[in-house]
Formats: sequence, structure tokens, C-alpha cells
Amino acid sequence: MTATRWLAEYAWLPEHAEPTPDVLIEIEDGRITALTPLVGAAGPAAGVDVLRDATQLPGLTLPGLSNVHSHAFHRALRGRTHGGRGDFWSWRDRMYAIADRLDPDTYLALARAVYAEMALAGVTCVGEFHYLHHRPDGGAYDDPNAMGAALVEAAAHAGIRLTLLDTCYLTAGVDGRALTGPQRRFGDGDASRWAERTSAFPLTDSHARLGAAVHSVRAVPADQLRTVADWARGRQAPLHVHLSEQPAENDECRAVHGRTPTALLAEHGVLGPDTTAVHTTHPTSGDLTLLADSRTGVCLCPTTERDLADGIGPARRMADAGIRLSLGSDSHAVIDLFEEARAVELDERLRTRRRGHFTPAELLTAATATGHAALGWADAGRIAVGARADLVTVRLDSARTAGVPPVGAFFAASAADVDQVLVDGRVVVADGRHLTVDVPTELAASIEAVTPA
Repeated sequence: MTATRWLAEYAWLPEHAEPTPDVLIEIEDGRITALTPLVGAAGPAAGVDVLRDATQLPGLTLPGLSNVHSHAFHRALRGRTHGGRGDFWSWRDRMYAIADRLDPDTYLALARAVYAEMALAGVTCVGEFHYLHHRPDGGAYDDPNAMGAALVEAAAHAGIRLTLLDTCYLTAGVDGRALTGPQRRFGDGDASRWAERTSAFPLTDSHARLGAAVHSVRAVPADQLRTVADWARGRQAPLHVHLSEQPAENDECRAVHGRTPTALLAEHGVLGPDTTAVHTTHPTSGDLTLLADSRTGVCLCPTTERDLADGIGPARRMADAGIRLSLGSDSHAVIDLFEEARAVELDERLRTRRRGHFTPAELLTAATATGHAALGWADAGRIAVGARADLVTVRLDSARTAGVPPVGAFFAASAADVDQVLVDGRVVVADGRHLTVDVPTELAASIEAVTPA
């Protein structure tokens, strides 16, 4: 890869409370090799020399955004489940109907379009919480990891990095009920067979990494939790888990095990510095202590949590306890990490009737560096020498951002304001358009192919 030079009108550098103007960013072999803020540079002649061959990036340049929690096939539900009444459990029935219709080819087409939509929104890395492993009847494909391979290929086509969080999903409830209907394709029988299948995944692509997930305490029996955790720890891989998304999950876990889901996970070795708990909307004070003491991170998915009427998680209490926060778009009712980040602050305002809980820099870190680290890419998510060259440039002259100071753009911008995206130094989005995928056309066609009549 040849060296390139980019002049950012504004760039948000690490440990800076607000963006820095006129920053020259030099890239070679997919890494940032030099950063030169030009304000106060010595003399116009030096300035002219240093800017030779630099490509202008008008607007605000941010590190690549990280979407820590994704179920790609849920994108087919957008606009189909939002009117009328119901809750998470009634929504889940509609989701299963889509899951039942997917195969490796249709999943490749859908995920390619969804990941390209993410690229348009400034996402340079996604964590795919993947449990669609087998045929609809529960039987294995000729390649037992065919569905996961489709996701890896889809991310390559879309030009973003992927952490495939291969998910263990064995039972239909905390009481051990058997999987039935569409759920049958999720299960491997037991955690040992899950580990055997996952270990056989021949993942050699440089843009993708393999992690693990416990779907939830509903879906993995207590005596098999440690098998999944040990698999992840033995490979130094990220481990994710849905946690306390609904009060019903907490109630069922207490009824069967006499403790909260968080306490059950702690008892069986699931919590830890490489673990990310997703949602954690209804934790107790004791749960927060367990998460903080084990250095477990939390991924918040505010647009999904509000869409499904799950509730508002205690984000500020988590951050104050030292729990690392990251962000995900989960069901993809919206793919917009700016909206996810804003919602962390705005939901706290609704809860407390006070403003000013998170600084823009804190929210940016949750959307970038913390998220990448949670997916096993600790060398991404910062505009810094040596970091992966993921750059997202946001327009400051759109109807949403015009007249907004650069530090305020993170609160004003939407995904539609993303103008250019580099992933590992490669241009993936330019002038607001994906370079290789016709995103609207491919979304429409791939969703139509899997949507029940």
C-alpha cells in the first residue's frame, strides 16, 4: 500500500477535549505514521512544503466508529415491527420468522448490504453476535460454519473489519427447555460440540477475527457456561453475553438459580476484562459491583432498547463505577452511532431530569476506542501514530451541522453527514457514497428475498 497524506480541517485527537484544526495525517501500509497540527507551524514556506500532495478532508475527522453489537439479519425487520403494541417477546416471534428463511447465499447478500450501510454511517468495525449456525431443521450444512463464512465474506465486500462472535445457544429458557421451531438452527447440542464446531472455523482473513458469545443465561445452562468462557480465554478472544435485557430474564434466573444473571455469570467464570455484557439494562447495585470488580465492559444499544421498550440502563452509574462503555446498533432499527452516543446522554436526562452527564469526548471514546478494544482490535479507534488508519470525516456544512462548532458536531450530526471513510487506509466511502456497493438497491433486494409474504 502506498503512502498517503490527508489534511483534516478538524481532527479529534486522543485525550483532547475538542477537535484540533488543520491536522496533517500521514498513512502508510494501513497505519498512521505521522500527525502534524499545522496551526502555529513555522512560516508559510514550511506550510506549503508540508502540504504537498495532501488530500483535503473538509469537515470534522473522527476515528473509525465501532459497532460492538450487531444481528445483521434483524435489519430486515426495520419498519415492520414498530407500529402497534407488544414487547421484546412479541417482537422476537417476528424475528424468528426472518431467521427461518435465511441460508448462506441470502445471508451473504443481506449482510453485505447491512455492513455497507454501516460503512456509510462511519462504522469501520462490527461485532456480529452470530447464532444462525445450521439449517432451519437444526441439521448441519456441509460446511458447519457456512453461515459464519457468509458473514466474513460480507464484511470483506463492504470494506469493514469484523469480529465474528460465534454464539453458544443451547436452550429456550433458564429452566433448560429444549429449542423448538426456528430456534433449532441455533443449537449445537451442548457447549463441547459448540466449541468443536467453532474451533474448526478456518478464519484466515486479515479483516476478520473470531470471538465467542454466551447468548444469555436463558440459552446456555449454568453447568456449561465455563466451557464457553474457557474456550475464549484459551484463545485470548473477546467474549460477549446478553445480560439483563428484560426484567423477565432476571426473574426467571432468580427462580431457577436463586441469584441474578450477573451473579450466575460471575460464579461460572464468564465475567472478566475480555468480556462485554450487552444491554445490562436492569442490573442491581450488587451486579454493578460484580461487573466493575471483574473489569467487565458493557455495550449499550439505546436505539434498540427503546424500540423494544426494554428500559434505560444506568449508564452514568456504570461509568462512575469504572465500567467501560461501548455502543452497538443491535437490531438495526437505526444504524447511526451518533444517535446511539447521544442517546446515552439524553436517556440519562430523561431519567434524572438533569442535563450534562457525559462529555462529547466520553461519548466519542465509547463509540470508537472502547468499542474496538471490546472486539479485539485495541490498535484501532484513535487518530494516533501507530494506530490503524480508520478515518471518518463528517460534513460541517449540512442542514444538521451548518453553524455548529466542531466540538458540537458529535451531538448534531447523523449518519447521513458522513462524507468519507477510510478503513486501514483504504477509501471505502467517498462523497457520501459507498465505492463498491449500491446500498439502497442491495438492501431492498436482499430484504425482499427473506421477508415472509
